Amino acid sequence: QVRLVESGGGLVQAGGSLRLFCVDSGRTFSSFNMGWFRQAPGKEREFVAAITWSAGSKEYADSVKGRFTISRDVAKNTVYLQMNSLKPEDTAAYYCAAGIGARVTTPRGYDYWGQGTQVTVSS
Repeated sequence: QVRLVESGGGLVQAGGSLRLFCVDSGRTFSSFNMGWFRQAPGKEREFVAAITWSAGSKEYADSVKGRFTISRDVAKNTVYLQMNSLKPEDTAAYYCAAGIGARVTTPRGYDYWGQGTQVTVSS
């Protein structure tokens, strides 16, 4: 059974960096697409980044391109989200997800979700 646990969130000043971690403590996720989403209070959950299991191809939301990088370490059952040049509008709860759906940029493409980790960027 897949069990995703996120960590690495926190409070950072604008322009700073954070690295988020997502560990599958239940089983290997080498056959799943992995994604990061975020949700700010009063807003819908939105796509941030994804990496496919087959080719390791990556996709990013336009709002984070050039600032965020998704990567994975299959041996460690871990997916990372390196976030640089953070902005106050990046403030949200960040969620890791795993799935086999083809639509990796939408929540419907994922079957498993973590509990989230809070990222707060101060101006």
